Amino acid sequence: MKKNILILVFICFTTMTFAQVELRSLTVENLSEPIGIETKVPRFSWKLTSKKRDVKQTAYEIQVKEGNKVVWSSEKVTSEKSIFNKYQGVSLESNTKYAWQIRVWDNKGNTSKWAKSTFETAFMSSNDWKASWISSGLKSDTVNGNVPMYRKTFSVDKKVVSAKIFVTSRGLYEIQINGKRMGDSYLNPGWTSYSKHLQYQTYDVSNLLGKGKNAIGALVGSGWYRTHLTGEPKKTNIFGKQTALLFQMVIKYADGTQEIVVSDASWKTSNSHILYSEIYNGEIQDARLEQKGYSTASFNDDKWTSVVLKDFPIHYITSAINEPVKKHEILKPIKVLTSPKGETILDFGQNLAGWVVVKIQGTSDDKIKLSHVEMLDKSGVPYFENLRTAKAQATYILSGNGIETFEPHFTTFGFRYVKVEGVTGKIDPDNFTAVALYSDIKKTGSFETSNPDINQLQSNIQWSQKGNFLDIPTDCPQRDERLGWTGDAEVFSRTAAYNFNVNQFFSKWLIDVAADQGKDGSVPFVIPNIFLPEVGFSLPESAAGWADASLIIPYNMYVTYGDKELVERQYPSMKAYLNHIRQIAKNDLWNTGWQFGDWLSYRVDDSNDEIGMKSAITDNYLVAQCFYVYSVQIMIKTATLLGKTEDVKEYQALLERVKKQFENEFMTPSGRLISETQTAYILALQFDVLPENLRPQAVERLVKNIESYNFHLTTGFLGTPFLNPVLTRFGRNDVSYKLLLQDTYPSWLYPIKGHGATTIWERWDSKKPDGSFQDPSMTSFNHYAYGAVGDWMYRTIVGIDTEEADGAGYKEITIKPQIGGDLAYAKGSLETNYGLLSSVWKIENGKFIFDVEIPVNTTATIEFPTEKIETITEGKMNLNAKSKSARFGSGKYHFEMQL
Repeated sequence: MKKNILILVFICFTTMTFAQVELRSLTVENLSEPIGIETKVPRFSWKLTSKKRDVKQTAYEIQVKEGNKVVWSSEKVTSEKSIFNKYQGVSLESNTKYAWQIRVWDNKGNTSKWAKSTFETAFMSSNDWKASWISSGLKSDTVNGNVPMYRKTFSVDKKVVSAKIFVTSRGLYEIQINGKRMGDSYLNPGWTSYSKHLQYQTYDVSNLLGKGKNAIGALVGSGWYRTHLTGEPKKTNIFGKQTALLFQMVIKYADGTQEIVVSDASWKTSNSHILYSEIYNGEIQDARLEQKGYSTASFNDDKWTSVVLKDFPIHYITSAINEPVKKHEILKPIKVLTSPKGETILDFGQNLAGWVVVKIQGTSDDKIKLSHVEMLDKSGVPYFENLRTAKAQATYILSGNGIETFEPHFTTFGFRYVKVEGVTGKIDPDNFTAVALYSDIKKTGSFETSNPDINQLQSNIQWSQKGNFLDIPTDCPQRDERLGWTGDAEVFSRTAAYNFNVNQFFSKWLIDVAADQGKDGSVPFVIPNIFLPEVGFSLPESAAGWADASLIIPYNMYVTYGDKELVERQYPSMKAYLNHIRQIAKNDLWNTGWQFGDWLSYRVDDSNDEIGMKSAITDNYLVAQCFYVYSVQIMIKTATLLGKTEDVKEYQALLERVKKQFENEFMTPSGRLISETQTAYILALQFDVLPENLRPQAVERLVKNIESYNFHLTTGFLGTPFLNPVLTRFGRNDVSYKLLLQDTYPSWLYPIKGHGATTIWERWDSKKPDGSFQDPSMTSFNHYAYGAVGDWMYRTIVGIDTEEADGAGYKEITIKPQIGGDLAYAKGSLETNYGLLSSVWKIENGKFIFDVEIPVNTTATIEFPTEKIETITEGKMNLNAKSKSARFGSGKYHFEMQL
């Protein structure tokens, strides 16, 4: 009996010991159970969970197996590091599945259970490609012509263990196997600088194959590859004239053998029912011409022709590292409207990027046309002018065979409203469904306050990010542009990283930044660069605030995610860009070349100005010099991080010279700047350009300027992101909140209060107070740049931030909420690489009630917003605080204090 009791006690103790710390969210290269890893040294990450407080990892052990064979065991490693731990085993094989498991030890004497996951490799060498590029060779296969179809049959006579497809295209592809669509992603292989960087995707299609005869079908559209991306319809074939497909399937059988099915001369091709497909203009489908079952083995392809082999390169093709584009939110029309012109319009209630799925019944030859717009004019007529040359239409010709379902394949639209033509009788709104498409980035941030207008602003910011994070960070999703403008991405990158996990998204895009960088280190305005000399363009490059994305974004990704390898990879590009600035600057003064400056800052003639405000034009070269300082500061931090001591010394000396030149050129001895604008003082203060003794009066000048505009902002793309952070940093959070809550033009809330905006606008007055529109040549209603205020909202209102250097990636956390704006409560959370971080506060009867959750394996410094530190309690115990701030380990905390 005594022995049984001892055994029971031992079992309970063992179970309790293991249960104290658990593991979740196992990833390899930031992806959960990836099947296409090409990285030769992949990195493993995991998150710890525990119900106890102040828990940290003290050691870990990783094991990797291929089948039953252990290919690497880290053994027990004494380390707190739970993100980006590198594989150190034997060389990984191509197209191989590996199982890995991890266990950790914590500082409480607990050992976790083994947590298990898998990853699969793609092609570890370009020599693994056995496929050939194939093209249709059809006369109709042109940029504005028919979308070609491809097919191939093959036999499976043995038991299949696995079947994986590796595929890419010059253009956009869609694959079917035995009549079923492969995967749930769209617009593959995405958009890259195709001639320098092309990604392929990997799919597991084991469940799509059957014994006997099988078939593959494919569509290849023009996509971004050869359409007129410049907004000039005649400038087509940007990256090439001929689309092509590269396809390889590797089938592994139970008997240990394998078979490879590749794109080669045996494939056949034909015209499809997609008569036209273009990114800006839309798509035309004729269901009468659809060859149903073209991807099935029984389909008769006697009338199809042989494909043409193409000698396109393969050596630079790499496995995709970012999340693909997928379908997300589904919206039904909230209203069916009739315009004064008698037009039928569906209102989906939200501006989004994607398309509309139509389920409809009609007769053969019925033509349904959907025209997509963001706004209606003040009389209720669809507003097409801001689309410029983009037609943004989907046209479907019915077959007449019962209920038919239509949706595009190789285009998207930016819209809230859809004009419907061709439907006989009264429209049934249930037949139309809007689908939001964007990269499958995971939502990480949440933010809410007691003010519904601020909550709508947060929603608008997130929706603009969704609509413009479609494989690359675009400026807008609706007009004939939709380009990867570097300036927009740069100012928004930190906000983007609060809302969603954008580590891999930006990592992929930054490869193209480096690829498109000039030999002199210059960085184009847009990435991928479409303004190419061979297409007839000769544009200046390296504008301040735009080209700086090449070093600002990599560093921001390090700060947010702790991804040191990303900045290591980008460092040559970052250094080349800074050297380029040094070359074009004269005596450390950047006063040459084209500059966007503080793009779209306030101008009196922008709207009907009735409050006597003056234009806020900041000298372009003052802006450039400030960003020169910023760039050098980032390079000092990056070089320090990477241990490049000689570069650090060089850049520190350069920083002093660049600051001195700012003082000489743009500042009077008393500290007045040559441009008396909000942006001028904001940038000079944000980047510590001004001598320290002159900063207080600069803050006074900034505040007086804001007051002179009746507490309205006047900043453009480059000044806006730093406006509130500067005011908060220098003790004027009261002014920050006044600006945030301002609801008349120009302000963040004006589009919401005045016009019911559901996304961020390109201009402060894209729609003017009188209901008319801004210049249609540049008026987007889905443009995230001004949404960069979201960074301040997270960092200040709920106070969530991370330390840099060794504490980057929220290993060392700062929680410092700063109340204001008559907010009664605010709550925010962020799913970090270590786990959930949250900050929730409310004010009741003069008491500040504050709940915090700190992830396991991290430490947080909390600064409380009270001077009455003696009243701070945690749980039911007085904290006996010695100051307003204190350090805490992981766990959930409940604080209360008097204000």
